[in-house]
Amino acid sequence: MNSLFALVDCNNFYVSCERVFNPRLLGKPVVILSNNDGCIVSRSNEAKRAGISMGVPVYQCHELIRRMGVRVLSSNYALYGDMSDRVMETLRTLAPEVEVYSIDEAFLPLDGMKLKDLAAFGERIRRIVRQWTGIPVTVGVASTRTLAKIACARAKNTSGVLVVEDGSMTAEILAATPVEEVWGIGDRSGLKLRKAGMETALDLRNGQDNLIRKVLHVTGLRTAYELRGKSSIESIRIADKKAIMCSRSFGRPVEEKNELREGLAYHATRACEKLRRQGAAAGLVTVFIDTGRFRGKVYSASTTVTLTEPDFDTAVIIRAAGEGLERIFRSGFLYLKSGVLLSGIVGLDQVQQNLFTPGRGAEKKRNLYKAVDLINSRFGRDSLRPAATGLSRKWAMKRKMCSPRYTTVWGEIPLIRDRGRIKNRQTGKMIGDSSGFR
Repeated sequence: MNSLFALVDCNNFYVSCERVFNPRLLGKPVVILSNNDGCIVSRSNEAKRAGISMGVPVYQCHELIRRMGVRVLSSNYALYGDMSDRVMETLRTLAPEVEVYSIDEAFLPLDGMKLKDLAAFGERIRRIVRQWTGIPVTVGVASTRTLAKIACARAKNTSGVLVVEDGSMTAEILAATPVEEVWGIGDRSGLKLRKAGMETALDLRNGQDNLIRKVLHVTGLRTAYELRGKSSIESIRIADKKAIMCSRSFGRPVEEKNELREGLAYHATRACEKLRRQGAAAGLVTVFIDTGRFRGKVYSASTTVTLTEPDFDTAVIIRAAGEGLERIFRSGFLYLKSGVLLSGIVGLDQVQQNLFTPGRGAEKKRNLYKAVDLINSRFGRDSLRPAATGLSRKWAMKRKMCSPRYTTVWGEIPLIRDRGRIKNRQTGKMIGDSSGFR
């Protein structure tokens, strides 16, 4: 039996998340901005038709945004992450296996599901995900993951579901797909393929193996096999990371060491959350600070602090980050960015204990942070946070147009208001008032 894969892709994901809780955005041009409200990272279809490009700095589009009445919002990562989890959990009720590829994409291996009508199954996915989460999705089905990717991209401009099984249909779609748009190729590899005479996905599929291997090595040959209908890519899974980076640009230039220390403590806290989620500990803590290249005096530096033993304790990592800052800080500069990199990562069962860390103490620490992470997951990020990350956080990135965190913070859940009185059908009496309730 041939393999089958469905790719489920959320449409304009960030914008769609905002529209779930703000229906007034439906049918209107909407764009979402990157960190510090810098560049456009998500657009509604209406914004695309208005001529707003992806990735451009928002200041370059001010006149177009004003003229077209585009709604501009800051990124709300807490909302997007939670909505992504809801979409993936919904997909797990529809298929026995879900390979999460990104925040808004997942592959569903369909082998063994005995589906009689693949198009109907795709429509069922779209209907249930929309009903349960409010997020519109597109579905592409094909014999390999790469072909499913291409089918899904094509489906966005058609009915929302595309099943590619027929050989002539596959050839037609591949002939209309530039080689750069094939999953895993990109502009640089696409340029090499074009120089070798392969301009479309169909050309790559029909290319000679020796030539493809010469141009793109074995990874390019795997892609060609995928285009020929032979599944050659192993299961897509989020692998354990060998290094974890957390960094951000500041919302304004930072000069004081204490503010830099707070920023690094914040990054260390976020990195430790990821580290514990992976069930691991880190032995090396690298910190860096940077002024940028285009404003005033230029300076950047980094250093690595080695821990006595690998650890996942946020307090330990923050302390190491502070030690690193003492080594590299220079006064008289305006810093624009800082970051923390955790490396030397090992599983918790591989940590070599020392004489001064009894096993019972380590277990107590695990239970403590398990409780902390659970509380932050349930009641919103930073419900419990280290004091070292600061209170006012004047250095925090700009998010002046951020929507509420509707699903992760109790104080920001949607408020429903009953603006009129309701008639009781049984008694005929008017009940209720104009008070709001959650």
